[in-house]
Amino acid sequence: MTGAEAPTDHPSRRNNFDALRLVAAASVMFSHAFLIAQGTQKNEWLIRLTGNQSILGLTGVFVFFAVSGFLVTQSYEQTRDPLRFMAKRALRIFPGLFVATAMSAFVLAPLVTSLRPGAYFSQPAPYLYVLDNTLLDQTVHELPGVMFVNNPAGLEINGSLWTLRLEVMMYVMVLGLGLLRLMRLRVLLGLMALGLACLQFQDALDFLGGWGWLLAFFVAGMILYKLRATRIFDGRLAVLAFTGLVLSVPLRQFIPLFPVFGCYLALWLALNPYLPVIPATRFGDLSYGLYIYGWPVEEGVIWALGGHALWWQVLAIALPATAAIAFLSWHLVESPALRLKPGTRRAVPSAATIPAVAQRA
Repeated sequence: MTGAEAPTDHPSRRNNFDALRLVAAASVMFSHAFLIAQGTQKNEWLIRLTGNQSILGLTGVFVFFAVSGFLVTQSYEQTRDPLRFMAKRALRIFPGLFVATAMSAFVLAPLVTSLRPGAYFSQPAPYLYVLDNTLLDQTVHELPGVMFVNNPAGLEINGSLWTLRLEVMMYVMVLGLGLLRLMRLRVLLGLMALGLACLQFQDALDFLGGWGWLLAFFVAGMILYKLRATRIFDGRLAVLAFTGLVLSVPLRQFIPLFPVFGCYLALWLALNPYLPVIPATRFGDLSYGLYIYGWPVEEGVIWALGGHALWWQVLAIALPATAAIAFLSWHLVESPALRLKPGTRRAVPSAATIPAVAQRA
């Protein structure tokens, strides 16, 4: 999902951001397999483990936002120029998104629709779907005559795209904070408090919408980036965070406390110098492709199976198929677009080049 790229300028690459994002994307597909196959996620593993508090795919989204908060803050500090910063972010998000929506509207949907090709392509909905969703407006999320499976998820073309608009809003927030010289720890702590309040008091702060609901996860990454050269990444703190996350389940506070405990654990794992670096991008950075193609591929799989399949059957077929599409998306669309990124104005030590980030096992 995330439009942030892991640090790639230094040969050491002593982090596991790539692997973490890949796992997060796969977790989203895992949870969606239940929804698409069963029309509900009540049997999904984490929702049962947490007592109906969160699915695994949602925690994957939380981790995506924390990683994005860390890396996009780094990107801004490396770039400093607002136009260059937003150009880099746009090149990461929009080319892949445009092709993904076009593939859904003009390749997948025509195979599934009950309408004749002429009737389907004569309607404005397919074209509006591509235009609106590429511009991060999810108003059009169904297409004429398209039903993949006869359940509540069967009409949805791509149920993953809702986070991308919120992700871009976070980028704009980073830009605004930077331009106003407010990229300071006390300001970020205030935003963190606001985000936690949005999770705890959703009805009262509903006017902030999805931005407020995901704010704490993104800002957690920003705060940890600002503290990266301190002793914040410590194994003893990781144990405390893990304990807090476990205790949040019986306290019925799993989601409200995840920005504090879960996001810390995720970034601690990514930056721990004692863990082996997993070559997750050996075949390309597939995490974004997995995220934006996962849902339509899973929908296509269950449609091809006649609308009846078990969740693990959907996942077993869709995951490698989506990985293959993500491979093509990376090499044919995303990577060529990223080569158009303007250069940074000055070099700033990245998370990959900070020797040990004061971590302890």
